[in-house]
Amino acid sequence: MINKYLLLFLFAVSYTCAIAQDEAATSAMDTVHYAGDTLNSNVEKIYNTGIVSFNKGDFAEAIKNFSLALDSDSTFLRAAYNRGLANKELRNFEEALKDFDIVIQLDPDSNNMGYYQRGSVNADLGNVKEAVEDYDNSVRVSPDHAQSYYYRGVLKFGLQDYDGAIADYTNAIKNKEDYAHAFNDRGSAKRMKEDFKGAVSDYKSAVRLDKKMAFSFNNLGSALKRMENYEEAIKAYSVAIKLKPAYKIAINNRGSARFGLGDYEGAIKDFDKVIKLDAKYAYAYNNRAGSKIKMKDYKGAIQDCNKALQLDNEYGYAYLNRGIAKEMIRNAKGACDDWKKANELGVENTDAYLQQSCDY
Repeated sequence: MINKYLLLFLFAVSYTCAIAQDEAATSAMDTVHYAGDTLNSNVEKIYNTGIVSFNKGDFAEAIKNFSLALDSDSTFLRAAYNRGLANKELRNFEEALKDFDIVIQLDPDSNNMGYYQRGSVNADLGNVKEAVEDYDNSVRVSPDHAQSYYYRGVLKFGLQDYDGAIADYTNAIKNKEDYAHAFNDRGSAKRMKEDFKGAVSDYKSAVRLDKKMAFSFNNLGSALKRMENYEEAIKAYSVAIKLKPAYKIAINNRGSARFGLGDYEGAIKDFDKVIKLDAKYAYAYNNRAGSKIKMKDYKGAIQDCNKALQLDNEYGYAYLNRGIAKEMIRNAKGACDDWKKANELGVENTDAYLQQSCDY
């Protein structure tokens, strides 16, 4: 029999890289006059009617008016820009790209907003390379544009270029010191590099700047948990849950932190809450099984692992934990079969179980 059982959990930690909604993306330019305008009064009236429609949320009507203004003056940059925003709101992304192409053609070097908005649309379309190039041009034209650095950082994070993402989030913060989302996401990039101390510092800055960001409190808890500071992690998770009572990931993570403290009953209560919120959340069943093993409720642990595997028959950690529970009730063959399956699925540390207790 194995003397020490390693209970492996998949905690669904969710170190969130949160794409914040940028205010500039949904606010039409509300004036018609700018340097170089030579518009007649009728075009101004049509354009301003479009602005009113945009601000009322009637984006289809706004597009009609901006199009009429552009029919009268094809160089009317703001009409093209705001039509692009309206198309973006309606998720007419291909049309929005055309509009921002017009903006860039009309003003390629003195205003970054065409590049910035085209980058946003390309990102929505999954055109990552093109989006990065647009944000490159945006910061070239406007080196102090925090949002362009931020969203380029989001894309680099997705490409697993964590150093590049950190550099971009840092530039975003330099240009916008209260950029809570940039602090949060820089923390997530640092966490991916296993710089947990740096991650904790950034998450703390994020929640100091915006005390309502539940996901940042969850992320803070998870970074603290990786440092085995379970008590502080529980506090952070609890704030996230208070802000968002149905936040199943945070509740699940708090349960894992309680497990780390040896509070198995408290952990089970949290996993119970997760399952009540989502009866198909396989992680919670597996995690509750680990806590039940510690409480010597081996049959209950097997039932939970069975449920986790019913939901996901490729869930290697559930096979591992079920094998542990079976070993404890002297079902050696069943334990070895489960550990072999866990090993096939790539679960680490299963070799030790197989070599010590099985004919392997």
